[in-house]
Amino acid sequence: MTSPIARLNPPSLPDAGAAGYSQISVVEPGSRMAYVSGQVAWRPGGEAPPADLVEQTRIVAANARAALDALGATPHDIVMARCFVTDLTPDRLHAMFPPLLELFDGARPCITGVGVAALAGPDLQVELELTVRLPS
Repeated sequence: MTSPIARLNPPSLPDAGAAGYSQISVVEPGSRMAYVSGQVAWRPGGEAPPADLVEQTRIVAANARAALDALGATPHDIVMARCFVTDLTPDRLHAMFPPLLELFDGARPCITGVGVAALAGPDLQVELELTVRLPS
């Protein structure tokens, strides 16, 4: 491997690369890893989350970016992202994907979307957790 994380989209699987993520991420042995807990649309100032799913996703992405910054990592160090969404439908997924792709900055980590009945707060609609390979 020439990169610390190899991204694979084999032709035997659907083309996730066209959608902006990868089917498989391979991390070099011995890499230090970090696990970022679910980031939601809560802000440091305590403001209430916006009602709009896309606006919540933008805040979630900003919180995830802040976590990466605290780790000294970049979006290219994300190995896996899990996105939990209330009332998940194709339309809601399509609406929230652009802020996530902006967060990923072209890195194309593996991503899994999970529809859930509820999150940690009644106004929350989206939560993002990350597995991150820490830079040397």
